[in-house]
Order: sequence, then structure tokens, then C-alpha cells
Amino acid sequence: MKFYSILAAAVVVSIQVQADDTAASGKVWTTSAELGAITTSGNTAGTSVTGKIDAKQELEQWSNQYIFSAFFKEDEKTDDNGDKFNERSAERYLISAKTAYKLEQEFDKLFAFASYTDDEFGAYTKYTTLAVGYGTRLFNVEDKSLDVEIGPGYFSGKRSTGESESGLIARGAASFNWTISESASFAQTLSVEYGNDNTRTIAETSLLAKVNGSLQMKAAFLLQNDSDVPVGKKSTDTQTSLTLVYSF
Repeated sequence: MKFYSILAAAVVVSIQVQADDTAASGKVWTTSAELGAITTSGNTAGTSVTGKIDAKQELEQWSNQYIFSAFFKEDEKTDDNGDKFNERSAERYLISAKTAYKLEQEFDKLFAFASYTDDEFGAYTKYTTLAVGYGTRLFNVEDKSLDVEIGPGYFSGKRSTGESESGLIARGAASFNWTISESASFAQTLSVEYGNDNTRTIAETSLLAKVNGSLQMKAAFLLQNDSDVPVGKKSTDTQTSLTLVYSF
């Protein structure tokens, strides 16, 4: 409880400071919303629908990002009488928020990150991560960039067996972006959360192509691996998706 009280106090202070920053410099939002069908393998397999909202805010001294995603999957089954019915086999929600304070050196920042995953059919049905640390840009040319982050954190999770876990972690993340042309771009993201109980690795490879104006098509491959999972659950889940992305 003491940990969460300290975190809450830090968030309140951050909001107040950012409010002052906004009043002085104004705010700029970049938001994208995507929707599409995907095929999956791992703990769930079949055809499903996925959606995601990614909102970024750039202030003079702060950079913020908020993500919400949802994934649903229903399989068609046949009962003993031969009648067909739909059965939900996957239902996952993810919400995350990151705030970063920009330092004097360009691209250097101090950040705080929080995420929560609710996955009814996963190896972990609930997974919460809190982390703070330092971020910078290791590589930057005209059309390519590589950003990295590292810092300590805390996680709590609930396994599909009902067991609860929590403890300290070390979190590292990297994001590579390549603007191939005016109408195409490539991105690779990776995050690793290392703990005594479990190490969670998430990687996404994506290619975006502009359709027209603010509309893009995105092809992506997402991989999530947990090092320690209950018996009967697979350690790696993958998603291959093709979505339409609208940016505003």
C-alpha cells in the first residue's frame, strides 16, 4: 500500500507540473485508431478482431503516451446434437500510460510507465507493471532512429491457476523506426521485464503503407513470451494482423 501511495502522490505532482507546462506552451496531440482481423497461434488459435487507440502528447517539457487495445476471438463449435454455436475463446484488454520529462540533452528523458493487462484465457489472467527510468536515442539519421529505455520496476500478476505473484523487476525497452518513403514506414519494438518469478518479453514488427490522406494499412507480427507459465499453457503467444489505421 505504501508503494501505491507514493506512486499516486507522484502522479498528482506530475499532473500539476504538466498543467503549468501546458498553459505556458500549449499541447499537441497525435492519435491513431486501428481496427482489423487477425490470425493467432499459441494459447488461442482462429480468426478474431482487434482494435487499438494510441494517443501521444508532446509538450515543451513533457512527452506522454496512452494506449488502449482490445482483442476478441470467437470459435464456432458443434454440440452433441449437431447444432452450431459461437464460443468466446479469447478476450484481452491492455491499457498503458507513459510520461517522460525531457532533459537538457536532446532525446534524453526520465520516464514513468504503467500498464495493465486483463487476459481471461492467457497464462496470466491479470498482469500489472510499474516502472521508472532513463531513456535516450542511441541512433538517429534522416530516416532511421533507435530509442531505448531502462529502469527498475514492480509487477503483480495472477496466473490462470489463481496464484498471485508480485516483486521487483528490471525493465528495458527499445523502439526502431524507419521511414522507408513518403508512403511507407517500418517499426520494431521490444520490451523485456525481468523478474525472479517471470520474465515477460513483448516484440512487435510492423509495416505501414499510406492508403490516402490519414488512412494507412498496417501489417504486424506480435510476439509475447512468459518464461514461467502454468502446466497446460504455452509460453509464447503470437498474433499476425492486418489492420486499417486512421490518424488524426
